[in-house]
Amino acid sequence: MNADPRRRERRFSWPLAFTLIFLIVAALLALLFWRIESWPMRTAQEGSAELERLGRKARDAFVQIAGLQPRVTINNRVYLEETSPVAELAVLSRKTEVEHEFMHTWAGSTKRVKLHGTFNVKAGFDLRNNVSVDVRGNEVAVQIPHATILGVEQEQVEVLEFENGFWNRISAADLQNELAMLPKLARERATQTGLPAEAEKALQKQLAERIGETGTVRLLFDNPIRAE
Repeated sequence: MNADPRRRERRFSWPLAFTLIFLIVAALLALLFWRIESWPMRTAQEGSAELERLGRKARDAFVQIAGLQPRVTINNRVYLEETSPVAELAVLSRKTEVEHEFMHTWAGSTKRVKLHGTFNVKAGFDLRNNVSVDVRGNEVAVQIPHATILGVEQEQVEVLEFENGFWNRISAADLQNELAMLPKLARERATQTGLPAEAEKALQKQLAERIGETGTVRLLFDNPIRAE
């Protein structure tokens, strides 16, 4: 008497099922082993890609702000060389008013000149020397000179007092010398009131806004603050 065909089919399917289960388990174990073995490499590649992305953002920020692509290094490896250098980057400008008085007495005769000047003083950075970006972890370190006064532009000059003595007259050289003093005074006042320091803070803020929350921006200055 022949066996039931359905029972024969079930009998032959068990070995096949066990074989499939074995192959699936073996494949999962092989995949798990490969993931564990390749994890350090994949982690390093992902970290390197993130650093390169941060380096590109820092470069793009400088291009937008200053038209300068600085040298970018990632973990002491040069990633981008400096190109298209520009001489200066003006970050802030401030309207500055100054007054200067000149008085000279000779043989009892006194001459007097008093001037008032209004100037637009610009503060920023000299980019001709050693501007670079170094990316380590999530920190973007920017090597740059201290900010200085880049320019003083005259807007208006008023003569408040102009008095000649009887025999001690105001000469053209006297007036020229006093006019030349005004922009110097404007430069000194802008420095004393902290315009260069404000320019450094402004640059750091602009870079931080463009780089975003993925990186922390730190400015490293490679020269002492010079007296203007």
